[in-house]
Amino acid sequence: MSNSEEIAIKVSHVNKTFKLPHEKQNSIKGLFINMFSQSKTYEKQQVLKDISFEIKKGEFFGIVGRNGSGKSTLLKLLAGIYSPDSGHIQINGKLTPFIELGVGFSPELTGRENVFLNGALLGFNRNEMLAMYDEIVEFAELEKFMDQKLKNYSSGMQVRLAFSIAIRAETDILLVDEVLAVGDQSFQEKCYKYFAEIKKSNKTVILVTHDMGSVERFCDRVLLIDKSQKDNGIYSVNEASKRYNKLNHEITKVNKDEKNLDKEAKIYIKKISLLNGAGKASNDFQQGDPLTIEVTVKNNTLSPNSIFALGIAIHDTDNILLAGPNSLEEKLSIANHKFKYRINSIPFNMGEYYLTVALFDEFAGQQYDISDKETSFFINTQQARHGKIILEGEWEEVKE
Repeated sequence: MSNSEEIAIKVSHVNKTFKLPHEKQNSIKGLFINMFSQSKTYEKQQVLKDISFEIKKGEFFGIVGRNGSGKSTLLKLLAGIYSPDSGHIQINGKLTPFIELGVGFSPELTGRENVFLNGALLGFNRNEMLAMYDEIVEFAELEKFMDQKLKNYSSGMQVRLAFSIAIRAETDILLVDEVLAVGDQSFQEKCYKYFAEIKKSNKTVILVTHDMGSVERFCDRVLLIDKSQKDNGIYSVNEASKRYNKLNHEITKVNKDEKNLDKEAKIYIKKISLLNGAGKASNDFQQGDPLTIEVTVKNNTLSPNSIFALGIAIHDTDNILLAGPNSLEEKLSIANHKFKYRINSIPFNMGEYYLTVALFDEFAGQQYDISDKETSFFINTQQARHGKIILEGEWEEVKE
C-alpha cells in the first residue's frame, strides 16, 4: 500500500445497494393508503460491490463505465451525498464536487445576483466576489445576459455560469462529472485549458466521463467499473480505452447474416461478412490489419446480363462518415453472387465502427436494397493514438 501522506482518496471494500419498491403509486390517495400497508415489497439492486482503489495526491484520475455500471453512485459516495452500506471512504483534503452545478441558484434572481449568491455558498465574501466577478462573466461568455433573470437562461448558459463560479473555489480535490457535455466547442476548449492548468498545479482531479478522448488527454490512470465485474480495476489510459471500448462493443455488436426480405424483390443483400487476413469471419481487428468486406447478393428476377453497383459507408459511433467507396467504375455483373472489397491496412483508430452496404442499379439511380449499420466491427491498437484516422507518415529532422 502507498504512503498515507501521498493518498488523496482511499476507497476500501465499498458496497452500495438500493431498495426499489414494487408498488408504484400515482396518486396522493394511493401513497396515503400505502403508508399503512403491511405488504410493501422491495427489490434490492446492488449497484457497487466490493470497490477498492486509491487516488494519489496531484493525480488526474479517470472513472469510466457503461450506463448502469455505478459511476454516478460512486461519484455521489465520494462527494458525501450517499453513504456506503459497508466499506470505508477516506478523503484527505477539501473536496469540491462539480456534479450538480448551479445548486443554490435562484431562477427569479438575475445572473449577476446569482454569482454573488453562489459565491457566498462557496465561502467567499462580497469583496472577494467583486474582485473575481469580471473574470467569471468573461469565462462564461455571458456579458450581455447578466442582468436577465436566470429563468430566461438556457440550461447550457446556466451550467457555464455555475462552472465559471465553481472553479474559483479553493480546494485540494476536484470531482468532475460530465459538465463539459453542455456548451459549445469554444467553451469546452476553455474548460480543457483550465484542466491543463490545474493538472500542472498538483491538485487532485477525478473525472467521471464517457468521453475517452478527454480521458486520453488528461488522465494518468483510470478506474473501469462494470456490472459484470470481470474488467473492474485500475488501468493505464491505453489499456482502459481498449477494455472500455471492448465492453461497449460486446453490447452493440450486430452482424445480421440473413435478411428477412420479400423474396419477390428483384435483387437483395443476402449476407455481409467481415473477413480477417486469414479469410476467417471476424468483427475484431487490429489497426493496420487487412479487412475484407464480403457481400452475398441474391438475384430473383433481373437478367443474368444485368450490371449493378455496390456502395459502402463506414461511420464511427458519432455517426461521422469516415469512408464511402463504391463500385460504379467496376461494373459488377449480376451473374456472380459474391463480391469483396478489400482494405489492405485498416487506417482507423481504436473504437467501434458501423458498416452500411447499399445495392444500386448500374448508374446508382435506383436503390435496390440497403443494410444500414446492421454490421459493426471493433478496432484495437497496440499503442495510444489520437484522432480517428492513422496516418502512416514519417518524421524527418532537417539539419541546417
